[in-house]
Amino acid sequence: MICPHCEKSLLRKERPGNVCGFCRRAYALDPKTNDLRLSDLRVRRVMGTLTNEGQLPCTPGQLWYALSRKSLRESRIQLGCGCLPAYFGGALAFVGLITQLSLVAAAGGLWLLTALGIVIAMQLGVGRGRPKVTRSAFRSGPLAEWRRVYGSLPPGLVDDDRLPDGQAAPAAGSATLICPDLSVAVCLDAAGLPARHGLTLLTDPRRLTGYGPVIVLHDASAQGLLLVRRLRVALPGRTVVDAGLPLRRLRERESAVPFRDAGPGEADMAELAASGEFTPAELKWLAKGWTYPLVGVPPARLLAVVDRVAERVATAADPQRRRAASLGFLTWPAPPVPPMPSAPPRGA
Repeated sequence: MICPHCEKSLLRKERPGNVCGFCRRAYALDPKTNDLRLSDLRVRRVMGTLTNEGQLPCTPGQLWYALSRKSLRESRIQLGCGCLPAYFGGALAFVGLITQLSLVAAAGGLWLLTALGIVIAMQLGVGRGRPKVTRSAFRSGPLAEWRRVYGSLPPGLVDDDRLPDGQAAPAAGSATLICPDLSVAVCLDAAGLPARHGLTLLTDPRRLTGYGPVIVLHDASAQGLLLVRRLRVALPGRTVVDAGLPLRRLRERESAVPFRDAGPGEADMAELAASGEFTPAELKWLAKGWTYPLVGVPPARLLAVVDRVAERVATAADPQRRRAASLGFLTWPAPPVPPMPSAPPRGA
């Protein structure tokens, strides 16, 4: 691995106890000793991407997902698991055939079948989507080690243990943003988005009061999809805007990486099926516990989408802003974009 301090390439024997053998400085993460194969340089690189080089907030939940994406795509069964059974089975089968000992040959065949089963399971993706490191284990493991070595979280990372104080009940007619994922809610709050749009940010729908419009952020999961339906039933006549992740669109996108958790209950699945909004394939997928999580949306994309939805909701709820928008005061034409310079001729 590369030392994050002096950038020397280190062999395993040259970095005992997570200390560089050249500059003698400690580092936090060794890819050989953690399940996500993390290094300090990789964490910094991913943080730079998530925060747009420090311009946006990012939370541990969002960092956890970004660092787990690769492992979520992989099967938990590796090809190496089948090497020993294949080697042992092949040897027994060969000896059995040479010596004409049927029991030995049969035992070899069983070992070969085991190896074949492992290969098939790997191809089918058995265990895929199961995080190698859970969110809580990420906090108590890699992040805790980072704090121990460097004295603080990675630069730009906003702790998501709780929302800051001041999340009071909303004014009677103001809009409310409900985001059950605390990590995402902290990111929105750190970016100042609720304050900018006059929104009250809640993680618990049971704290909802007033009569203003409600914007709901949610995972593309059984519970997330049910949240909007249940709020609309509980709040008749009140505007409830679904700003959550679109299940169908994400399932068609190869770059979207879901993870798998405990499956929903039979009552929840029956409610989803009764809605008539989901195909049998989607219902089967949800019943297995698959979900596209909100923390999987990069902060830049998350903030841009929520900002746009909040602006539309505020405009629709305010007669003066609605009239101004219709007159064009909020939709000034953008300045003309200068033409792109032509490519220089070859050889210039």
